[in-house]
Amino acid sequence: MTGFGRHRLLQLLVDAGIVALSWFLAFQLRFDQGLPPYYDTLLRRTIVIVVLIKVAVFLLFGFHRRWWRYVSVHDMWSAARGVIVASLVADVTVYLVSPVHHVRLPRSIAVMDLLITLALIAGARLFARTVIERPRGGVVARGREVIVVGAGDAGRTVVEEMQRSRMLRYTPIGFVDDDPTKRNMRILGVRVLGTTAELPRLVRELSPDEVLIAIPSASGDTRRRVVEAAQASRVPVKTLPGLYELISGDVAVAQIRPVQVEDVLGREQVEVDMREVGSYLEGHTVLVTGAGGSIGSELCRQIARMGPSRLVLVDNAETALFDIERELVGERDFTAAIPKLVDVKNRKALRREVFEKYKPTIVFHAAAYKHVPLMETHPLESVRNNVAATRIVAELAAESEVERFVLISTDKAVNPKTVMGQSKALCEWIIESLGHRRDIKTRFVAVRFGNVLNSSGSVIPTFRKQIEKGGPLTVTAPEMTRYFMTIPEAVSLVVQAGAIGGRGQVFVLDMGEPVRILDLACNMIRLSGKEPQLPSDPDGGANAIPVKFIGSRPGEKLHEELWGEHESVGATEHPKILRLSRPPVDADWLTEQLLELEQLADDGDTLEVVAKLGGIVRDPKREVVPTAVAETSESRQEVDRSPRYGEPPWTPTGSSTD
Repeated sequence: MTGFGRHRLLQLLVDAGIVALSWFLAFQLRFDQGLPPYYDTLLRRTIVIVVLIKVAVFLLFGFHRRWWRYVSVHDMWSAARGVIVASLVADVTVYLVSPVHHVRLPRSIAVMDLLITLALIAGARLFARTVIERPRGGVVARGREVIVVGAGDAGRTVVEEMQRSRMLRYTPIGFVDDDPTKRNMRILGVRVLGTTAELPRLVRELSPDEVLIAIPSASGDTRRRVVEAAQASRVPVKTLPGLYELISGDVAVAQIRPVQVEDVLGREQVEVDMREVGSYLEGHTVLVTGAGGSIGSELCRQIARMGPSRLVLVDNAETALFDIERELVGERDFTAAIPKLVDVKNRKALRREVFEKYKPTIVFHAAAYKHVPLMETHPLESVRNNVAATRIVAELAAESEVERFVLISTDKAVNPKTVMGQSKALCEWIIESLGHRRDIKTRFVAVRFGNVLNSSGSVIPTFRKQIEKGGPLTVTAPEMTRYFMTIPEAVSLVVQAGAIGGRGQVFVLDMGEPVRILDLACNMIRLSGKEPQLPSDPDGGANAIPVKFIGSRPGEKLHEELWGEHESVGATEHPKILRLSRPPVDADWLTEQLLELEQLADDGDTLEVVAKLGGIVRDPKREVVPTAVAETSESRQEVDRSPRYGEPPWTPTGSSTD
């Protein structure tokens, strides 16, 4: 017999004994002067029947599938329901088939039996948990003393696990919570010491080994205040993951991690009901290009949870594609993932291996080169992989009558000064141009946002590596700022924009307030246990990591923008998604310019490509839209521009310009 089988049998035998004892005690309490002969006969002849009936009902209610050491309030309510049903069934049976026909079961015995059984069933489980969790050997291993910030459900769960498992070697010495009604209350025997405003004093007086933030929904400001209070006394701070990291899985001590810089940026988490907004993905074949990248891989994770019939992953980076496919299939058990090692610049392969073979109905185009300095030195590849590839994927989507097409854009496309930004500006124009055509069924939209935290090659991973080496941290200028958003937040809004998007619409994500890069660097240094050493303070000490200002690179802006001078934004149904309005680019002119630009890239003429790219973006030819029509972006979307557009820029099926 297995360990689980023995455990289950023991619980069953204990419950059977409890049932028998309860039945016996109910009769004895009812007749405290001694049982009359006929009731004694009733007791002896029914006790086995009652035990069998009640144990059978307990089995049906799953009493013995639960380990008593983990019994909870929910389990107690379930046990109460089972005991009530079992008692009713047993009492009715005894009443109907009483072996002593002139004597019926007294109602008082039935009620007392129910109450005694319920008390003993619950008491046995609580007693077992108390015994199992008691300290062994009479000595409590104190472990690391910790103050828990947050006396809510998450904090209670963490403290409960700390107290239950001696292997964790954590000892909670107090809660901190801003709810004034909780002050001096005891939760699991641990007192609520005060509010977060009192944390600096509490840390000084109690000298804990750690401070733990147990509020998954805590804002960046709250986390930063806790970190600053603890760091003033050189006490390390750890935290439970944020809400996006807790999408799957329960709160547990195993999820505690050190506070990271993204936890203290001072911006509120964006909340999106993915099940509601992602319903348009359910049952569809979805294509994600650039599936192995930072944005593409998170798109795949979130889309997989929406229940698509197939998820086609396209990337030309073998290792990145292998990693995301293994994660989806091996770790998340999403077997509908289909990896395709295809270059999006290859029109023939993309049409044959993806669009014709799998017939996607929704496309998210995330494939792009994004590193600004690298694209400055490789403008030909920027044009090929960003501009030409976007045109190819978008035209194939229109040719295949895809329902929705979503382009991932960037704030670098606003008043662009760099090759990368200029190439992404053209990508937006391509999507707008195709989206405004009334003879194309596909709903094309673009989503523009700023920097995402922890994307490959971004500032945070760069700073981490520099900290590991002891510095210096290289910052462009003291006043430089950037917008930041977590990857899961940005992707969830991209998915929502795909649901609400019109035809040829560009959406802008509200990124909150910009973050000063110097503050980001200093926060990361402090979170590593060191102190930042600025150029104005050459004597930083042995515990300091220097910060070095290196100046702006060519085309680099001190402050990024989310929309330009000739653009305006309006609200949508989601407060963090804005609808962009601007005069549309003339489609015929754009097609002509793109063909010339791509030909120059194919010829390998770097200087001409840079000049042409800059010229297109600086002086675009705009369509003249009647004032009455141009008042709202919604009305612009309904204008039929196809007569002015001429022939479509994409090649119909059966012929190719490859």
